[in-house]
Amino acid sequence: MTRQAYVDGRFLPIAKARVAVEDRGYQFADGVYEVIKAVAGEPCDLDRHLARLERSLAALRIPVPMSMPALALVVREALARNPIRKAIVYLQVTRGVAPRNHLFPRDARPSLVITVRRAPFPSDRERAEGVAVLSLPDRRWGRCDIKSISLLANLLAKQEAAEAGCREAWLVDEAGRVTEGSASNAYIVDSEGRLVTHPLGPRILGGVTRSVILELAREAGIEVVERPFTLTEAKEAREAFLTSTTSLVLPVTRIDDRVVANGMPGGTTRRLARLYAERSGIPEAATGLRERRSIASCRG
Repeated sequence: MTRQAYVDGRFLPIAKARVAVEDRGYQFADGVYEVIKAVAGEPCDLDRHLARLERSLAALRIPVPMSMPALALVVREALARNPIRKAIVYLQVTRGVAPRNHLFPRDARPSLVITVRRAPFPSDRERAEGVAVLSLPDRRWGRCDIKSISLLANLLAKQEAAEAGCREAWLVDEAGRVTEGSASNAYIVDSEGRLVTHPLGPRILGGVTRSVILELAREAGIEVVERPFTLTEAKEAREAFLTSTTSLVLPVTRIDDRVVANGMPGGTTRRLARLYAERSGIPEAATGLRERRSIASCRG
């Protein structure tokens, strides 16, 4: 099967798809993106992703490339042309092509690119045993709520975590509070069994998976507290986990050199992972959540 990409109104084989050298996404990272999970050709939470895309575009004063209903049709067509059982759709909008100038061009049209590939979901072992995260200073810009394609600080943190043998980096602000991961949202379950996560605002990206998890938690009778928590709190928590479109609900069983609780995915994490997997149509993603000691580790 030859993968196809959508570029400004045309579907092309992935090897022939091109963007202009003066596209402002390339020149300035002047654009936004979304990553949408799809199962059996059906995009998950498409309405929420497109609503966030529209908010990000508005924040950067980039015109929408087409109406949201039309964009939804293009996403579905991209999935039909790339039939993958469990896929992710990458959607990027930039301000468009114009001679390089810091000022917004007056007549540029936004550029839209969509690609589809196999979803890199966590392994059975990661879901069953949990993963390690490395704490690092949060060096990102002040508007993390905009899903900008400018991700240099994120990728540097992710790389440092990987080189330390960790799945993810948890970013810590100047007050010692965990904001989120380099590519995920961060959570703990405190000693009272409450689910705690950083509130929405400029310091974090409002994850689509995050919004779903908080809804599922409240429906399941789990108390949700949206407040910043410190790195010390995280290391002393009853449970910890992270979420994202591709990470699903992933237990965190080690933070730096500290094992979280007894080193096994906790009951609240396992419960939410099952609920989310069932809601998303991928119940097999919950089958690895058996109770066994984690061997997740990293150097940090």
